Amino acid sequence: MQLVLEVKVCNSKEEKNMAKNTESHKKEKTESEFNEKVLYINRCSKVVKGGRKFSFSALIVVGDGKGRVGYGFAKANELTDAIRKGGEAARKNLIRVPREGSTIPHEVIVHWDGATILLKPAPSGTGIVAGSKVRAVLELAGIENVMAKSLGSSNPNNLVKATFEAFNRLSTRDEIKQRRGLE
Repeated sequence: MQLVLEVKVCNSKEEKNMAKNTESHKKEKTESEFNEKVLYINRCSKVVKGGRKFSFSALIVVGDGKGRVGYGFAKANELTDAIRKGGEAARKNLIRVPREGSTIPHEVIVHWDGATILLKPAPSGTGIVAGSKVRAVLELAGIENVMAKSLGSSNPNNLVKATFEAFNRLSTRDEIKQRRGLE
């Protein structure tokens, strides 16, 4: 009967790599609380001596479905880099959306560049009545019942910016009472 004993010897580089892998795994878990959605990708081409050179821009929205949402717009020569950069920018630009139950507190109209957006609260069970870009932002913000109408431009960047400006203009009942001096 022969007994075999396995011993693994790690040098310092392997130990550092193992530590980095566990740290990146921990980082992924903390970032996974946000859902990320690619709203729009634009491919640009530049004609150079050797042919065409492509570059990409990406519009990304992240949100936790509990009232925090952000967007990022990034450009890069590779599509994956543009998406990664856009996601990082979106996580840096998070805002908190005032909600009243599963809808927004009041109606708001916002003009941003060529885009105009109207957001109206809706009764429970209505769902999200909105176009694709605005719908994605509202879903990631955790708003379940709202009616939205896009008036004017259909440029995805301007629609998203107008939606975020609408979120910034929303006020809760408590904030309005404080402004009026009722509390």
